[in-house]
Amino acid sequence: MLTDSPEKEMSAGAGYVYESYSRDDTFAFGKKIAEETDSPGVFVLEGDLGAGKTVFAKGFAQGLGIAETVTSPTFTIMQVYEGPGRTLYHYDAYRIEDPAELEEIGYTDYFYGDGICLIEWAGNIVSYLPEHYTCVAIERDENKGPDYRKITVKKI
Repeated sequence: MLTDSPEKEMSAGAGYVYESYSRDDTFAFGKKIAEETDSPGVFVLEGDLGAGKTVFAKGFAQGLGIAETVTSPTFTIMQVYEGPGRTLYHYDAYRIEDPAELEEIGYTDYFYGDGICLIEWAGNIVSYLPEHYTCVAIERDENKGPDYRKITVKKI
């Protein structure tokens, strides 16, 4: 269940765990995290295919006031969404074979800029991540049901 402020409960290295029992729960949690997030920042989404990373991203975008439909930027690497007062840079590093590909799109302008970066499959670009970011790990547990997700949010 959501608390009044999961972001305020975390300090560097500490984690916060949320249990989601549906896509709607995951979406709502993403929205709440975004509403409580100040720009700028980098969020890394970890999880297997179909774990719910894009569902979380859609909720996160809505929490930033973005009305546009959010899709996974698998083939474009990055999508830009403008919200009222904040910009979301949504990355999907799944198809990145050489992390240097990030240099071609000027990643430093985004990772260290004024917007919020949400990065799926960041394991492919670990050496390019900033020193501090927020990790959102989404895990399934079939024993708790097909829609269950354990979402761990941790500041790195």
